[in-house]
Amino acid sequence: MEMRLTPIVCIAQDYIQGKTVDDIRLRQAILELPNNKTEHLPGYLPLIPGMPVLLTENIATELGLPNGTRGIFRQLVYDEPPEDDRYHDQNFPPNTKFTTQPKYALVEFPGCKLDEKLAELSSKIVPIAISEKHSCSTPKNFFQKM
Repeated sequence: MEMRLTPIVCIAQDYIQGKTVDDIRLRQAILELPNNKTEHLPGYLPLIPGMPVLLTENIATELGLPNGTRGIFRQLVYDEPPEDDRYHDQNFPPNTKFTTQPKYALVEFPGCKLDEKLAELSSKIVPIAISEKHSCSTPKNFFQKM
């Protein structure tokens, strides 16, 4: 808030037996489960442009993007309008934007060996796709925590 940046919270998409959880009370209960009950898959993933992030999977080792690579989160990219007004949480600042289902995140990796620009992106900016993970108790489809 001191830096006047708008926090973004990416909300997990939960499924039970392959169907999206639509009941708002059930959805809220699932989101509030502690991470140790969902195999450490977060219900909420807070992001702020400029924050440091860490890759948790090998993306392109030949380009210097193995598991453990440090980067800088820049922005989320969407197919649809990014804000979901159904969610508000008192644990986050009042100006927080809650969103579901981004297409990908743009992350800057200063040390990557990517010399050419990807499409219209700045050099060293890499799109990171959504990652789907499952827990035994609650499957979650969420933006990959880096």
